[in-house]
Amino acid sequence: MPILYKTKASATGGRAGRAVSENGVLDVTLTVPKELGGDGATGTNPEQLFAAGYSACFLGALKVVAGKEKVKIAEDTTVTATVGVGPREDGGGFGIDVALSVHIPGVEREVAEKLVAAAHIVCPYSHALRTSTEVPVTVE
Repeated sequence: MPILYKTKASATGGRAGRAVSENGVLDVTLTVPKELGGDGATGTNPEQLFAAGYSACFLGALKVVAGKEKVKIAEDTTVTATVGVGPREDGGGFGIDVALSVHIPGVEREVAEKLVAAAHIVCPYSHALRTSTEVPVTVE
């Protein structure tokens, strides 16, 4: 596939550290949620970052699909991603649980459902989760 955009972000300290994008615009303190044994310090976590990225990407895909179908999407349209993490049943590590909720004001439910179904095909986050995309991992 031809890559149209690529970026990088790096984390140090794991879940209790820092994450920074290559251009420095994203620079966040990472903290462990209390539910995972953290102390409740102010900061964000990988699940929140994933939820923010997925919801923004899905909304972008929804706008593309709506544009092709000549449907006006209101500025206050929202996509909310709920992301959870927990131990996998196989005992081999952790899994991720993701759900999306889409609110498109002023669009009939049937039309909204068709747009959302199409956006779920277009969105790269949805595609990656649906197809279990392979991720190459290298040691430098």
